[in-house]
Amino acid sequence: MDAEVVSLPPDDGSVAGPEWADDGPGETHHHSRAAHHTAGEHHTADEHHTAGEHDTTGENETRDKSESPEQTQDARELAARFEEEKPGRVLAGPVGVLFTGITVAVGLLTLWQVFFPLAQGSKYYLIFFLAGVLPIVFLAYPSRVRLRRAKADAADADDRRGPTPVDWLLALAALVVCLYPVLPVTIGAGGGGYDAFLDRQGLLDPLDVAFGTGLLLLLLEACRRTTGWILPAVCVLFLGYGYYGGLLPQSWPVAHAGLDFGQLVDAFYNSDSGFYGTPLDVAASYIVLFTIYGAVLNLSGAGRFFVELSAAAFRRSRTAAGRTAVASGFLLGTVSGSGAATTVSIGAVTWPILRRAGYPAERAGGMLAAAGVGAILSPPTLGAAAFIIAEYLGVSYLQVLGWATVPTILYYLGILLSVEIDARRSGVRPVVIDTGSAWRLLARFGYHFLSLFVIIVVLALGASAMRAVVIATVLAAVLSFLDRRHRLTPARLVEALRDGVRGVLAVSAVCAAAGIITATTTKTGLGPQAAALLIDGAQAVSSEPAVVLALTAVLAAVALSLLGLAVPVTASFVIGWVIIGPALLNLGVEAPAAAMFVFYFAVLSEVSPPTALAAVAAAAVTGGRLVPTMWQTLRYALPAYLIPLAFVITPTGLGLLGIGGAGRIVTAGLVSALGVAVLAVAAGGWLPGVGPAGVPERIVGAIAGLVLLWLEPLPMAIGAALAALAVAGVYVRRGAAGHAGRPAVEESVDLGEEREWDGSTRG
Repeated sequence: MDAEVVSLPPDDGSVAGPEWADDGPGETHHHSRAAHHTAGEHHTADEHHTAGEHDTTGENETRDKSESPEQTQDARELAARFEEEKPGRVLAGPVGVLFTGITVAVGLLTLWQVFFPLAQGSKYYLIFFLAGVLPIVFLAYPSRVRLRRAKADAADADDRRGPTPVDWLLALAALVVCLYPVLPVTIGAGGGGYDAFLDRQGLLDPLDVAFGTGLLLLLLEACRRTTGWILPAVCVLFLGYGYYGGLLPQSWPVAHAGLDFGQLVDAFYNSDSGFYGTPLDVAASYIVLFTIYGAVLNLSGAGRFFVELSAAAFRRSRTAAGRTAVASGFLLGTVSGSGAATTVSIGAVTWPILRRAGYPAERAGGMLAAAGVGAILSPPTLGAAAFIIAEYLGVSYLQVLGWATVPTILYYLGILLSVEIDARRSGVRPVVIDTGSAWRLLARFGYHFLSLFVIIVVLALGASAMRAVVIATVLAAVLSFLDRRHRLTPARLVEALRDGVRGVLAVSAVCAAAGIITATTTKTGLGPQAAALLIDGAQAVSSEPAVVLALTAVLAAVALSLLGLAVPVTASFVIGWVIIGPALLNLGVEAPAAAMFVFYFAVLSEVSPPTALAAVAAAAVTGGRLVPTMWQTLRYALPAYLIPLAFVITPTGLGLLGIGGAGRIVTAGLVSALGVAVLAVAAGGWLPGVGPAGVPERIVGAIAGLVLLWLEPLPMAIGAALAALAVAGVYVRRGAAGHAGRPAVEESVDLGEEREWDGSTRG
């Protein structure tokens, strides 16, 4: 069969946006509309372009200016379906100018803090940062509260027109309660400036309690507007536990002495574990800088380059379509920490190619979702929780990147093997992607990699992650002048600062609200109590230490997965660390392994049914059925569920985090790679280069893969023997079938829709 030649959609400057924050989408437009057409009208991204044939260089450069607010709002609403953030407003006119001014001021403050930190300390800076971002949350995100059904349309129209009087009132209240601790005005026994406020820690004045309560309520409302009802409900649950926990029977493990409301507000408002704790510090010190960096890279054309490079690298291989999708996800993952947004970005470009190749919509969707969620797992810009790990453990961000390197390689190894297996099992048609030479692309646009390398180099030289990303941002802005279409003029730099700060609004609200959870846990001692309950549950099954650890890890994985279904990744990590982390640490698990374990299972909520936001995004792009797409995503992402268990339950597993010397690292890496490969064969039902695997071989292979990941000498030997037995079984089946390299009965794939689509549009 001759390979079909397909082309990438035209570059409109908005593909593969860098929506970095894992708790909210960015502001790209094209990929959201492409997904919208696919989900609602069964069009593809390719049809969207070929039908109009109107993109020109001049229009590309002015696209954002020419789009109507309604179009941009529709795009944001669709993008928010795939993220943990609710749709935001399109702010135009004087309100838009005010919003831009505030976000640019916040962006400049964060840059100033990197090189000239405020003398009063980080908490003083966090007060001003929150005072900058919290008020504009109420301007940028509508309440969407419908008091009367008959007026729903009118309320929706108000949301689109701009902030309501109530929004302005809440924004003003947020500004006042945030700045109250630093106002040098004495009001009775309250106020008096920052030092006086700190001196009242533990003995708050009633006025302090009133302002703290106001900030508490405003943060809950900000979280509701940006992420929905669940996280505020969780925060209220912890608040209720702190207040009413003293009424519980004291024989219960989770009972405590009880706290009055003033003590709780003091812990939230005037302590280092509350609103101004580590999560908000991370958002204000690291995440906002990386969102600005991502916005600069996006405007400089890096996202499109990564997609085109992936296509060019594999354009003539039999599995070019699948490899391009996976490679695009990995490369975009280096500059994006958002799984669902990356899924939409690569899907808008690569789904037409996958469809031409003959991939069923559900299988292609699973591939896109798994590749996209790798964005939060891929160095050098992991998700927001990775920075919290660095702060909690007191290590450099470079160390966290080192811990994530081998698991990332194993994750994408599993996806690539599944791609190769699916291409043969499903009878995928070969395609040739019409792109230029990969070497020519690298020679012309390879400079986009330089800023990424600079981050690693500067970190290796001992600089902080904040300085590293600022230097990389400046370099990316300078290098943008090498491409006439993407030069970062002063106006576009302002746009980058605006988009970068807007991208961190939801994260900031979530991180500040997470202080309710951390402060309550600290004041009540809930962490050790919950850890003891978890360990007791495992010990009820067995007293063998290895079994207890394994059962505790499995129970923790299940609990974290369920938690991640309800709250954003960052909040899921914070809750998981303070509740589940102590259980792992008490059983002798090293702190890096425990932290990365919690991190991975918090991230995997994006591919875990029934929510599986990345899979939902992929299904919208491909038009595939949702539930089958979720199961396909689970199959592709399987290594990400198993590798964290491997580096927790055995000492050798620490080698997967690059800990323990070269011998342990090599052993753990190679054995785990074999385990991932065997599991891919078992899940896909095909051994590349040989042929189909029957049910017996797949069962044996699955057992072999799981046993190999135990990473102890005896289990590794047993696993290797079982893997060899499974391979031998596939060879025997191939000989019996008499068709070398082909299945005895090929899987039936309905390509009728693909053939109809091929005939209705031009290649």
